[in-house]
Amino acid sequence: MVKENKNEADKDIVLDEVDHRIIEMLQIDGRMSIRDIADKIGYTSSIVRKRIQRMTDADVMRVVAVTDFKAAGYELMLAIGIEVENRSAEDVGMELAELDEVFSVNMTTGLHDLDIMVAARDFEELSYFLHDKFQNIEGIAKLTPAITVDVFRYESGWVGEL
Repeated sequence: MVKENKNEADKDIVLDEVDHRIIEMLQIDGRMSIRDIADKIGYTSSIVRKRIQRMTDADVMRVVAVTDFKAAGYELMLAIGIEVENRSAEDVGMELAELDEVFSVNMTTGLHDLDIMVAARDFEELSYFLHDKFQNIEGIAKLTPAITVDVFRYESGWVGEL
């Protein structure tokens, strides 16, 4: 069950094959026109427009721009596992989320309290982040950094089967 509007009653929404095909087209090109989508999937523009509006109103999907790290000049991506002490992991995570270099902050179970993803243009920028900016955050007991050497799959819009 998803909400059509945050202030209205819940509304059931079931996605069918047409909805999935529209989503697939928008994942390929988020700027594709409604007419082009309609032509590719064999439906009218009116139907496609209504389907997109229904899915966005129900918060099932939204069309967003996704940045290509390398095209934006970021040569390094780093995953950092963080153990927190003498402070809540949530407070540390919220402070880390404010740093420009950090693009993902996750509270986790297991070996680390937090896992973050960091982007840097080069090793000098990464060094500055780790030794200067990062050190100013209280509560970080231990870091387990790992540089990403290759990305086999990155889908910012992945949500599994709807």
